[in-house]
Order: sequence, then structure tokens, then C-alpha cells
Amino acid sequence: MPGVTVKDVNQQEFVRALAAFLKKSGKLKVPDWVDLVKLAKHKELGPSDDNWFYTRAASTVRHLYLRGGAGVGSMTKVYGGRKRNGVCPAHFSVGSKNVARKVLQSLELLKMVEKDPNGGRRVTSQGTRDLDRIAGQVSAASKKPIPAPVV
Repeated sequence: MPGVTVKDVNQQEFVRALAAFLKKSGKLKVPDWVDLVKLAKHKELGPSDDNWFYTRAASTVRHLYLRGGAGVGSMTKVYGGRKRNGVCPAHFSVGSKNVARKVLQSLELLKMVEKDPNGGRRVTSQGTRDLDRIAGQVSAASKKPIPAPVV
């Protein structure tokens, strides 16, 4: 669908479609430890989805598409959350730096992301083209046919 970008589609549907694309392509390098890790120190359990690495990569590249120049530190803030301290007040806690770093390195190997000279990472032109193509597919799939008028 021409003229459709990532900003025009539902973010949840887009991330699911991009994660499926990354998994189907088989080019994304997934570390061996993905089934043994918690995603942040404030989490009590590990991820329940077996394909969480693909979903995190898709979410990260979408975030970089919308706000370029983000690095490992800003990704830890994006994927941070509330640390529950029992009877003490809750506070914000950042996500895992190792997971953020490995996701960005895997996306760099796919040539979807490159290092920004001003700091952080940004989406490449090839990555932008792929993301917009997948956004067009999501937009076309979500269009509902208009029913014919009953006469």
C-alpha cells in the first residue's frame, strides 16, 4: 500500500508482524541464553513468550524509527518499570543493559540499524524501507471490506 508508514498503523499489530518477519527470515542472531534470563532486575519472572527476543527486536527497531539517536541507556529506560519494594514505596527501575545491547547488535548485523555519529543508533535506509513495507502489509490486512448496501 503506497504512502503507509509505521506511524499510520496499529503499533501492536505492527510489532507482531515485524517479529514474525524477523523469525521467518532466520537472519536475526538469537543468543543461547534467551530461555534463562529475566528482562530487568525489577521483574520477578522471566518472559512467558518463547519468542520474546524477536518481539523485543521489533519493538526496539520501531522505537528507533520513531525517535532516532537512541542507545543502550535509553533502551533500558524504555523497557524499565516499577520496582515493588514490599511495604516500602515503589521506585522506577531500568531494564537489562545486556538484553538491550544484544538486541541492537543483532539488528546491526541485519543492516536495519547503524551507529549514529551523534550518539546512539538509528534506522538505516534499508531498514526504513523494510519497516514501511511491513506497515503497508499490516495496513492492507487490517482494512475491512465495506459491505454492500441492502436495497
